[in-house]
Amino acid sequence: TQHQLMRSSLSLGKLTTIFITHLHGDHIYGLPGLLASKTLNKALRPLTLYGPPGIKAFIECSTGSAHSELAYPFEIVEFAPGDTFAFDRFTVSVRPLVHSIESFAFDIKEHDTAGRLDEAKLRSEGLEPSPLYGELKRGRGVVFEGRRFEPGDYLLEPRKGRRVVIAGDNAEPEVLAEALDDLDLLVHESTYTQPVFDALEKKHQHTTALQLGKSAQRHGVKNLIATHISARYGQSGAHSIEEIYNEIAAVYKGRVFIANDFDCFELRRDGTLVKG
Repeated sequence: TQHQLMRSSLSLGKLTTIFITHLHGDHIYGLPGLLASKTLNKALRPLTLYGPPGIKAFIECSTGSAHSELAYPFEIVEFAPGDTFAFDRFTVSVRPLVHSIESFAFDIKEHDTAGRLDEAKLRSEGLEPSPLYGELKRGRGVVFEGRRFEPGDYLLEPRKGRRVVIAGDNAEPEVLAEALDDLDLLVHESTYTQPVFDALEKKHQHTTALQLGKSAQRHGVKNLIATHISARYGQSGAHSIEEIYNEIAAVYKGRVFIANDFDCFELRRDGTLVKG
């Protein structure tokens, strides 16, 4: 993560929050170096790290052994299943997964926005922008030139917030069933195709493309980003990445992407997911 961040256009100086799904090495070994880099780059904005029990001991041991002194305010929050954290525009809820160690998903819910004023309608009825608009937005009726305007007649429907679930390593997508119904976007591992998994002598606790596609289709997930693909799929592997995509697409009719480093996605208000 540290090296890829340096290759990207993202700035360490703007990093304020990190969420960790579980404590396997491929998900946390880059953290100590990243934390130290923030100091070296004089990126002194406060940083909060959220992770499962044990993340604090790992960070304190690694930074302490290396005598790394972090020159910025740094807080570690160890969460438990069911915890919810509130931010300015959204909440993050922690959901447990099925893996060889504790692993979690983050259910991110954008706040609903209050109904906007139908300004075109107000203007057409003679009420131009003025402090009276503020009264209507606050739910209070107003009188203008002898006529009463009630907020219920001019407030548009509230806009429902978007919702995204980002999952760590997980062997059973259905453990998230409660969170998947009508979900806007699911970001979930798809480590193997089903035939490859079936042929493995030792079964690791990961999800196949077939499992993921079936679960997403069953619950009406609108968009899907598949991550954590085994190295056997790709240019240097014995299998093609298209095998992952095709196995998902055979059973899932929503929009699906296979994630790559540096990919950027926009989840639009209408629910459309667009790759930048």
